[in-house]
Amino acid sequence: MNHTPHRVAGKTAIVTGGRGDLGSATAALLAHHGAKVASLDVAGVPAAVSHESIKEYDVDVTNEDSVAEAIHRVSDDLGAPDILVNAAGIIGPAGASHTASVPDFDLIFNVNVKGVWLMTKHVVPGMIGKGAGSIINFSSIHGITGGRNVPLYHATKGAVRLLSKSDAAAYGAYGIRVNSIHPGSMNTRMSRRSAEQSDIGPEAYYKQLVGSNPLPRQGEPNEIAYGVLYLASDESRFTTGSELVIDGGYTAI
Repeated sequence: MNHTPHRVAGKTAIVTGGRGDLGSATAALLAHHGAKVASLDVAGVPAAVSHESIKEYDVDVTNEDSVAEAIHRVSDDLGAPDILVNAAGIIGPAGASHTASVPDFDLIFNVNVKGVWLMTKHVVPGMIGKGAGSIINFSSIHGITGGRNVPLYHATKGAVRLLSKSDAAAYGAYGIRVNSIHPGSMNTRMSRRSAEQSDIGPEAYYKQLVGSNPLPRQGEPNEIAYGVLYLASDESRFTTGSELVIDGGYTAI
């Protein structure tokens, strides 16, 4: 890690999905660089990392009462948030659109889109009061490109991408920046499970997945976390409504 931990010093950050691979790496890096971090996730999920500046909270991002209560508690404990990282998300079942069910649709849109909107809705008033804030929403390379395997997931990530741009336009006058981050294939527990369950075996699975990328490997969670750190910090104070793609070049070809 970079040993100059001053990039978000004194700021309060909320990270949803904070106990997952990408969320926990993000929470740890923000804490290392001086932020007071609230790591929010569903009850019962164990924390992947610990840090004296990370405080754990349970939340259901699909439930407005749960979101409002969690943000109220964070604000009381750590102060009104300066940074919101919406990293919580699910992929849902694979299959073409005609094979999905209404419950499949509702679940993935509730977590991936409604959850981002609810968190933003309840964090923004405090940021307006401060006259500043940075919101980073996790989309995906598949919020930019399509794909045949999980179309509902892709649709949610496209929605997050455009919600980010719309909120950037709406809140810029209040000093609030909103950007989306777009990871490619990442070395996470979810990816490793998919590789182990594939019919072709892990080695062939990864070759098929990233072998044709300009950088032919998966990304590491910390490589996404550093992108979030940039967007969260004042270094990016003229950056809003943008897409930060970290994908090993997948979308370049």
